[in-house]
Amino acid sequence: MGKQYPAISADIQTFIEQQHVFFVGTAAADGRVNISPKGQDTLRVLDANRVAWLNLTGSGNETAAHLLEVNRITLMWCAFEGKPNILRLYGTATVYHPRDAEWAELLPLFPPLPGSRQIVVVDVDLVQTSCGMAVPFFEYQTERNELNRSMEKRGPAQVEQYWHTRNAHSLDGKPTGI
Repeated sequence: MGKQYPAISADIQTFIEQQHVFFVGTAAADGRVNISPKGQDTLRVLDANRVAWLNLTGSGNETAAHLLEVNRITLMWCAFEGKPNILRLYGTATVYHPRDAEWAELLPLFPPLPGSRQIVVVDVDLVQTSCGMAVPFFEYQTERNELNRSMEKRGPAQVEQYWHTRNAHSLDGKPTGI
């Protein structure tokens, strides 16, 4: 049975910190709904009602485009080992870029990762758990390093060029603010 909470408790924070992957869901007023998997050491619980994640360069930038238009977001974790659990954080989000003053404040919370593109801060207004009894068991092996190697090989100038040619607009043609 699902339970709802107004904030991230210590137990929920521990669960978040133990997970290796989470999912981000956003949607604009029209167009496609986007669900993105996120990995590596890119998420931090800032307090009982705020989390931040370091958004790395990818083939698209749907989340940023959606948040510019409709400022709502859902983050989800599934327990792939141990006790079954699904956790969702619902809220609104702000996207910070390297050009923003908040970037310098938030970036030290994360390990240095090549291709760091944005930091998304989520103001959480609802925390919900559900059973997760149909989620299969998976065994974690290790992080993938292909993205980091690709961004290191490109170097900062080529990564920034990639942002402007491949990450400036969503699949639906909406600007991403990059």
